[in-house]
Amino acid sequence: MREFWRRLHPAREIHSPAAPAAWHQHGMLTLAAREFGGAGKPPLVLLHGLLGSSRNWLTAGAALAEHHEVVALDARNHGRSPHDPEMSYPAMADDLLCWLDARGGDRVSLLGHSMGGKVAMLAACRHPERFASLTLVDVAPRTYSWAGHRANFAALQELDLRALRSRTEAELRLEGRVPDAFLRKFLLTNLEASPGGGWRWAVNLPVLASAIPALEANPLAPDDRYSGPVRVIVGGRSAYVQPEDHPVLRTHFPAAEIVTLKASGHNPHLDDRAGFVAAVLR
Repeated sequence: MREFWRRLHPAREIHSPAAPAAWHQHGMLTLAAREFGGAGKPPLVLLHGLLGSSRNWLTAGAALAEHHEVVALDARNHGRSPHDPEMSYPAMADDLLCWLDARGGDRVSLLGHSMGGKVAMLAACRHPERFASLTLVDVAPRTYSWAGHRANFAALQELDLRALRSRTEAELRLEGRVPDAFLRKFLLTNLEASPGGGWRWAVNLPVLASAIPALEANPLAPDDRYSGPVRVIVGGRSAYVQPEDHPVLRTHFPAAEIVTLKASGHNPHLDDRAGFVAAVLR
């Protein structure tokens, strides 16, 4: 059987070959990926959240590679993956399934954070035979409405890149609009130097901004189910998963185990890496 992943240096960025057209209903994209090592171990695929990228997993991914063959994907319109006008959960699930098919079709464990968690839950419910287990990180199958998302996107879109001289200047300009220093730095991981000089966004900012309502929505239908092993890792200081969300989680995922990391916010893999890795592996 063909190897699931090429054995490259850990955390090296790769690009996947195009998959057969039979999979895609929404226009499959060839996703960029980052490998963390662990060749020969059970495969684990990581999916990041909105405005993130595979770089979000650099430390946690390396730790998980002690027990898994780990690869992190860049979602469409993020990181090094292609840009496309469509930004929806069905399209992102199709991208994932096509990527898996191009890699040989092996069953994998799937882990998704926030937006990536919604992609993961949709893919697992619709194609349970493709996934050995599912880990959802600080997200529930429900509709969210966060005014902060819209404010952050507005601040980024209003940043005049033509007059920008440095990343530090960009951070200073955002300070009044995005007061949280960690969040400012996170948002600006998407700002990169343009080859011709100046600055540009690595993400497809206009498409993502217009897709916020779709990305906040619950991707699952009432009868969607995944009966395999599921772990839900919740940030104790986050508002994304509340006790009232537990019944709906168990409706869609009957075997769900919910683990709360009390000291963590919405990003357990960054806020409490050791606790997060232990929760994934236990």
